Amino acid sequence: MTTAAPIEGSAPTGGSAPAVLGSLAADRATGALSTESGVFYLAAGHIVHVESVYSPDLGDLLTGSGALPADGWWEAVERAGARHRVGRQLVDSGRLSAGALELCHTGALFDAAYFALAQDTAALRFRPEAAHWLGAVRPVPVHSVLRESRRRRDLLHRIWPDPAVDTAPLTRAPGADPADLPPRRGRTLARVDGASTAAQIASALACRTFHTLVELRRLAAAGLIAPAPPPPPPVATVPHGTGEAGSAWDEPDTALLRRLLDALEAL
Repeated sequence: MTTAAPIEGSAPTGGSAPAVLGSLAADRATGALSTESGVFYLAAGHIVHVESVYSPDLGDLLTGSGALPADGWWEAVERAGARHRVGRQLVDSGRLSAGALELCHTGALFDAAYFALAQDTAALRFRPEAAHWLGAVRPVPVHSVLRESRRRRDLLHRIWPDPAVDTAPLTRAPGADPADLPPRRGRTLARVDGASTAAQIASALACRTFHTLVELRRLAAAGLIAPAPPPPPPVATVPHGTGEAGSAWDEPDTALLRRLLDALEAL
Protein backbone atom coordinates (compact mmCIF):
# COMPACT_ATOMS: atom_id res chain seq x y z
CA MET A 1 0.00 0.00 0.00
CA THR A 2 1.44 3.41 -0.94
CA THR A 3 0.82 6.82 0.47
CA ALA A 4 -1.39 9.08 -1.59
CA ALA A 5 0.52 11.84 -3.37
CA PRO A 6 -1.18 14.77 -1.57
CA ILE A 7 0.34 13.61 1.73
CA GLU A 8 3.82 14.56 0.55
CA GLY A 9 5.00 17.97 1.69
CA SER A 10 3.57 20.42 4.16
CA ALA A 11 0.25 20.59 2.42
CA PRO A 12 -3.39 19.62 2.93
CA THR A 13 -4.20 15.95 2.42
CA GLY A 14 -7.51 14.27 1.74
CA GLY A 15 -9.14 11.43 3.64
CA SER A 16 -9.96 10.89 7.28
CA ALA A 17 -7.30 11.01 9.98
CA PRO A 18 -7.46 7.23 10.66
CA ALA A 19 -7.12 6.47 6.94
CA VAL A 20 -4.16 8.82 6.51
CA LEU A 21 -2.48 7.48 9.64
CA GLY A 22 -2.94 3.96 8.27
CA SER A 23 -1.27 4.98 5.00
CA LEU A 24 1.60 6.63 6.81
CA ALA A 25 2.08 3.52 8.96
CA ALA A 26 2.14 1.30 5.88
CA ASP A 27 4.78 3.53 4.31
CA ARG A 28 6.82 3.67 7.54
CA ALA A 29 6.67 7.43 7.28
CA THR A 30 8.33 9.90 9.62
CA GLY A 31 6.82 13.32 10.22
CA ALA A 32 3.91 15.19 11.82
CA LEU A 33 0.24 14.88 10.84
CA SER A 34 -1.88 17.82 12.02
CA THR A 35 -5.62 17.46 12.51
CA GLU A 36 -8.13 20.09 13.54
CA SER A 37 -7.49 19.44 17.24
CA GLY A 38 -4.07 17.81 17.54
CA VAL A 39 -0.78 16.66 16.05
CA PHE A 40 0.51 13.10 15.59
CA TYR A 41 4.29 12.63 15.45
CA LEU A 42 5.43 9.49 13.67
CA ALA A 43 8.79 7.75 13.31
CA ALA A 44 9.15 4.86 10.88
CA GLY A 45 5.36 4.47 10.77
CA HIS A 46 4.85 4.34 14.55
CA ILE A 47 3.30 7.09 16.67
CA VAL A 48 5.86 8.48 19.08
CA HIS A 49 3.98 11.49 20.47
CA VAL A 50 0.60 13.23 20.22
CA GLU A 51 -0.36 16.74 21.27
CA SER A 52 -3.79 18.32 21.68
CA VAL A 53 -4.95 21.61 23.14
CA TYR A 54 -7.71 19.65 24.89
CA SER A 55 -5.32 17.49 26.92
CA PRO A 56 -2.56 18.43 29.43
CA ASP A 57 0.92 17.88 28.06
CA LEU A 58 3.48 15.51 29.52
CA GLY A 59 5.31 18.26 31.43
CA ASP A 60 2.13 19.35 33.19
CA LEU A 61 1.36 15.78 34.23
CA LEU A 62 4.86 15.03 35.49
CA THR A 63 5.31 18.25 37.44
CA GLY A 64 1.72 18.52 38.65
CA SER A 65 1.78 15.02 40.09
CA GLY A 66 5.05 15.63 41.90
CA ALA A 67 6.90 12.98 39.89
CA LEU A 68 9.30 15.66 38.64
CA PRO A 69 10.12 19.16 39.92
CA ALA A 70 9.35 21.93 37.46
CA ASP A 71 12.98 23.05 37.30
CA GLY A 72 14.01 19.49 36.40
CA TRP A 73 11.57 19.45 33.48
CA TRP A 74 12.68 22.80 32.09
CA GLU A 75 16.35 21.92 32.56
CA ALA A 76 15.85 18.84 30.36
CA VAL A 77 13.97 20.88 27.74
CA GLU A 78 16.77 23.47 27.66
CA ARG A 79 19.57 20.92 27.51
CA ALA A 80 18.11 18.43 25.04
CA GLY A 81 15.13 20.02 23.27
CA ALA A 82 17.11 21.09 20.20
CA ARG A 83 18.41 17.51 19.85
CA HIS A 84 14.93 15.96 20.27
CA ARG A 85 16.11 14.01 23.32
CA VAL A 86 14.25 15.51 26.29
CA GLY A 87 12.87 12.14 27.35
CA ARG A 88 16.31 10.53 27.23
CA GLN A 89 17.78 13.49 29.17
CA LEU A 90 15.24 13.01 31.98
CA VAL A 91 16.24 9.37 32.35
CA ASP A 92 20.01 9.82 31.90
CA SER A 93 20.09 12.65 34.47
CA GLY A 94 18.39 10.44 37.05
CA ARG A 95 15.40 12.77 37.29
CA LEU A 96 12.99 10.03 36.24
CA SER A 97 13.10 6.27 35.80
CA ALA A 98 12.59 4.88 32.32
CA GLY A 99 9.50 2.97 33.47
CA ALA A 100 7.86 6.03 35.03
CA LEU A 101 8.52 8.09 31.92
CA GLU A 102 7.10 5.41 29.61
CA LEU A 103 3.99 4.95 31.74
CA CYS A 104 3.20 8.66 31.95
CA HIS A 105 4.07 9.31 28.31
CA THR A 106 1.94 6.47 26.97
CA GLY A 107 -1.03 7.67 28.99
CA ALA A 108 -0.59 11.24 27.75
CA LEU A 109 -0.24 9.97 24.17
CA PHE A 110 -3.53 8.05 24.28
CA ASP A 111 -5.31 10.96 25.98
CA ALA A 112 -4.20 13.45 23.32
CA ALA A 113 -4.95 11.01 20.49
CA TYR A 114 -8.58 10.71 21.63
CA PHE A 115 -9.03 14.45 21.15
CA ALA A 116 -6.92 14.68 18.00
CA LEU A 117 -9.24 12.13 16.39
CA ALA A 118 -12.49 13.44 17.88
CA GLN A 119 -13.04 16.09 15.19
CA ASP A 120 -12.24 14.06 12.12
CA THR A 121 -12.18 16.39 9.15
CA ALA A 122 -10.38 16.45 5.83
CA ALA A 123 -8.34 19.50 6.94
CA LEU A 124 -5.16 17.48 7.55
CA ARG A 125 -1.56 18.48 6.94
CA PHE A 126 1.53 16.27 6.91
CA ARG A 127 5.08 17.57 7.41
CA PRO A 128 7.64 14.92 6.41
CA GLU A 129 10.59 14.39 8.76
CA ALA A 130 9.19 16.76 11.42
CA ALA A 131 10.19 15.55 14.89
CA HIS A 132 9.00 16.45 18.38
CA TRP A 133 11.52 17.86 20.84
CA LEU A 134 10.65 15.17 23.40
CA GLY A 135 12.07 12.40 21.22
CA ALA A 136 10.83 8.84 21.02
CA VAL A 137 9.98 7.29 24.39
CA ARG A 138 8.00 4.20 23.49
CA PRO A 139 6.63 4.10 19.93
CA VAL A 140 3.06 2.84 19.62
CA PRO A 141 1.62 1.18 16.50
CA VAL A 142 -0.99 3.26 14.69
CA HIS A 143 -3.59 0.50 14.86
CA SER A 144 -3.23 0.36 18.66
CA VAL A 145 -3.83 4.10 18.97
CA LEU A 146 -6.87 3.97 16.68
CA ARG A 147 -8.34 0.96 18.51
CA GLU A 148 -7.88 2.59 21.93
CA SER A 149 -9.44 5.86 20.73
CA ARG A 150 -12.51 3.98 19.47
CA ARG A 151 -12.78 2.09 22.75
CA ARG A 152 -12.67 5.32 24.74
CA ARG A 153 -15.21 7.04 22.51
CA ASP A 154 -17.62 4.13 22.82
CA LEU A 155 -17.20 3.92 26.60
CA LEU A 156 -17.77 7.64 27.11
CA HIS A 157 -20.81 7.53 24.82
CA ARG A 158 -22.34 4.78 26.94
CA ILE A 159 -21.87 6.87 30.08
CA TRP A 160 -23.22 10.09 28.57
CA PRO A 161 -23.70 10.72 24.83
CA ASP A 162 -22.99 14.45 24.65
CA PRO A 163 -19.30 15.02 23.73
CA ALA A 164 -19.59 18.75 24.49
CA VAL A 165 -18.69 17.83 28.08
CA ASP A 166 -15.19 16.94 26.85
CA THR A 167 -14.23 20.40 25.58
CA ALA A 168 -16.69 23.07 26.76
CA PRO A 169 -16.42 25.11 29.96
CA LEU A 170 -18.56 23.35 32.56
CA THR A 171 -20.97 24.56 35.21
CA ARG A 172 -22.49 22.85 38.27
CA ALA A 173 -26.18 22.28 38.82
CA PRO A 174 -27.63 24.19 41.78
CA GLY A 175 -27.08 22.26 44.98
CA ALA A 176 -24.48 19.86 43.57
CA ASP A 177 -22.24 18.99 46.51
CA PRO A 178 -18.85 17.24 46.10
CA ALA A 179 -19.17 15.85 49.64
CA ASP A 180 -22.03 13.60 48.52
CA LEU A 181 -19.89 11.76 45.93
CA PRO A 182 -17.07 9.20 45.83
CA PRO A 183 -13.70 10.90 46.43
CA ARG A 184 -12.41 11.10 42.84
CA ARG A 185 -15.76 12.26 41.49
CA GLY A 186 -16.12 14.75 44.31
CA ARG A 187 -12.68 16.23 43.61
CA THR A 188 -13.61 16.54 39.95
CA LEU A 189 -16.92 18.25 40.71
CA ALA A 190 -15.17 20.67 43.08
CA ARG A 191 -13.14 21.96 40.12
CA VAL A 192 -16.22 22.69 37.99
CA ASP A 193 -16.53 26.47 38.22
CA GLY A 194 -18.36 27.62 35.09
CA ALA A 195 -15.15 28.50 33.26
CA SER A 196 -12.81 25.48 33.37
CA THR A 197 -12.78 22.78 30.68
CA ALA A 198 -12.04 19.09 31.15
CA ALA A 199 -8.40 19.64 30.18
CA GLN A 200 -8.02 22.44 32.72
CA ILE A 201 -9.67 20.35 35.42
CA ALA A 202 -7.42 17.38 34.63
CA SER A 203 -4.35 19.62 34.73
CA ALA A 204 -5.40 21.14 38.08
CA LEU A 205 -5.88 17.65 39.51
CA ALA A 206 -2.64 16.37 37.88
CA CYS A 207 -4.84 13.56 36.58
CA ARG A 208 -5.03 11.73 33.28
CA THR A 209 -7.51 13.42 30.96
CA PHE A 210 -9.44 10.27 30.16
CA HIS A 211 -10.02 9.46 33.83
CA THR A 212 -11.30 13.01 34.28
CA LEU A 213 -13.60 12.64 31.27
CA VAL A 214 -15.10 9.47 32.74
CA GLU A 215 -15.94 11.29 35.97
CA LEU A 216 -17.28 14.34 34.15
CA ARG A 217 -19.53 12.24 31.91
CA ARG A 218 -20.84 10.44 35.01
CA LEU A 219 -21.53 13.79 36.63
CA ALA A 220 -23.35 14.92 33.49
CA ALA A 221 -25.40 11.72 33.43
CA ALA A 222 -26.41 12.40 37.04
CA GLY A 223 -27.50 15.92 36.12
CA LEU A 224 -24.83 17.52 38.32
CA ILE A 225 -22.94 19.38 35.58
CA ALA A 226 -23.59 20.71 32.09
CA PRO A 227 -21.76 22.77 29.46
CA ALA A 228 -21.82 26.39 30.56
CA PRO A 229 -24.09 28.61 28.45
CA PRO A 230 -22.20 30.86 26.05
CA PRO A 231 -21.69 34.41 27.28
CA PRO A 232 -24.26 36.89 25.98
CA PRO A 233 -23.14 38.91 22.98
CA PRO A 234 -21.93 42.40 23.83
CA VAL A 235 -24.70 44.96 23.78
CA ALA A 236 -24.05 47.79 21.36
CA THR A 237 -24.62 50.99 23.29
CA VAL A 238 -25.16 54.38 21.72
CA PRO A 239 -23.22 57.08 23.59
CA HIS A 240 -25.24 60.03 24.77
CA GLY A 241 -25.41 62.65 22.10
CA THR A 242 -24.98 60.33 19.10
CA GLY A 243 -27.40 58.86 16.63
CA GLU A 244 -27.77 55.15 15.80
CA ALA A 245 -24.96 55.34 13.27
CA GLY A 246 -22.65 56.84 15.87
CA SER A 247 -22.52 60.31 14.32
CA ALA A 248 -22.70 63.26 16.70
CA TRP A 249 -25.88 65.24 16.98
CA ASP A 250 -27.23 67.95 19.26
CA GLU A 251 -30.54 68.30 21.00
CA PRO A 252 -32.88 70.24 18.63
CA ASP A 253 -33.10 74.01 19.16
CA THR A 254 -36.87 74.42 19.42
CA ALA A 255 -36.68 78.24 19.14
CA LEU A 256 -34.78 77.95 15.85
CA LEU A 257 -37.29 75.44 14.51
CA ARG A 258 -40.16 77.79 15.42
CA ARG A 259 -38.49 80.70 13.53
CA LEU A 260 -37.94 78.51 10.48
CA LEU A 261 -41.59 77.41 10.55
CA ASP A 262 -42.78 81.02 10.84
CA ALA A 263 -40.57 82.03 7.90
CA LEU A 264 -41.98 79.23 5.74
CA GLU A 265 -45.57 80.18 6.59
CA ALA A 266 -44.85 83.80 5.60
CA LEU A 267 -43.80 82.83 2.07
